[in-house]
Amino acid sequence: MKVLTIAGTRPQLVKVGAVSRVLRESFTEVLVNTGQHYDYKMAGVFFDELKIPKPDYDLGIGSAPHGRQTGRMMIAVEEVVEKEKPDVILVYGDTNSTLAGAIVASKLHIPIVHIEAGLRSYNKEMPEEINRVLTDHISTLLFAPTDNAVKNLKTEGITAGVYQVGDVMYDAVKFNIGLAEERYSLKDYGLDQKNYILGTIHRADNTDNPKKLSAILNSFSKIKETVFLPLHPRTKKMIEENGFNSILVNSGNIRVVEPISYLEMLFLEKNAKMIVTDSGGVQKEAYFAKVPCLTLRDQTEWVETVEAGWNQLVNPLTDNLAEKLLNLEIGKPVESLYGDGHAAKKIVSTMKKYFK
Repeated sequence: MKVLTIAGTRPQLVKVGAVSRVLRESFTEVLVNTGQHYDYKMAGVFFDELKIPKPDYDLGIGSAPHGRQTGRMMIAVEEVVEKEKPDVILVYGDTNSTLAGAIVASKLHIPIVHIEAGLRSYNKEMPEEINRVLTDHISTLLFAPTDNAVKNLKTEGITAGVYQVGDVMYDAVKFNIGLAEERYSLKDYGLDQKNYILGTIHRADNTDNPKKLSAILNSFSKIKETVFLPLHPRTKKMIEENGFNSILVNSGNIRVVEPISYLEMLFLEKNAKMIVTDSGGVQKEAYFAKVPCLTLRDQTEWVETVEAGWNQLVNPLTDNLAEKLLNLEIGKPVESLYGDGHAAKKIVSTMKKYFK
C-alpha cells in the first residue's frame, strides 16, 4: 500500500521524521516537500542530522501570497499524485501545504489522513485556522493529539475516523533531544544555564504590526536578563523597514543571531530560564522542556498548556510584557497532556487496521 506524505515547513518535516520511521515498516511511503519553507536550515544537512528521509519530490514552491502559493502547490501535487497513484494521502497540521494536499486528495477521491486534527484557536483571521478546519472536514482518518481536539471535532459533527493518539511532536522531541545535547554546548553561544530568555517572533500579526513589534522589542530591552533572539527573515525585514534596529543596538541585553537549526532550538529551549514566542510548536516544546512560556498571541490552539498554568497568553499592546518577563508565575507540568511519546506507533497501527 502506497502512502503519499505531503509536508513543506520545518516543523512538519520534523514530525515526518517521527512518523516515517514507523510508517515505512508497514507501508510504502513517497515523501513530497512542497518547499513552503525554503530559505534557511533546509538543505541536506537538515535531513541528515535529524535522520529524516530525503524527499522523493522537492516542489520548490517558495513564498507567495496565500492563494497563489496554495494554488501552485495544488497544481504541482496533483502532477505527483497522477504519476505515483497513491492509495492514501497523509498531511500534517495546518499550513498551506496541508490544505493543498487535502484538496487535491479530495478532488481525486483519495483517502486523507490528517495528523494533528481537531486543533482550534477559534480565530479565523489566522490562515492556519482556516486550513485546519477545512482539512478536518474532508479527512478520512483524523489523528487528534489531545482530548480537547477530539471534543472540537465532535462539536463540528466529526466523529467517524477520529482517534486520540497523543502528539507526534512529543515523539520527535524525545528522539531528538539526545542528539541535540550530544552536538551542542552553551559555551558555543556564550550563555549560562537558566540565565537567559529565548525569544522567537515570526507571525504576521506581530511582525507586520509596527506598534506590536515595537512593543515587543522595547519590552525585551527593559529587563536585565539576556534575550537570545534568533531572527526570522520576516522579522528582520520588518525591523529594518520600520527603523527598529536602534532598539536592538541600544538595548545591551538583546542578542540577535541568524536563524538556528531545530536541534539547536531544542537545546536552547531546554536550558533557557523562560521562552517568549508566537510559534505554536515552540509553546509545546517549552512545555516538554519544563520551561515557562509567554505566548505573544490572543489565542492558542494548544489551550492545555495555558490551562496547566505553564503558558500565558500576552498581548504586547495591552499587557505589560516587561513585567511578566520579570514576574512570571508558573504551574506544575502535567506529564500526560500530550500522550506517552508513542503517537506514531498508534497512528500506523490504526492505519493498518483501517486500510486492511
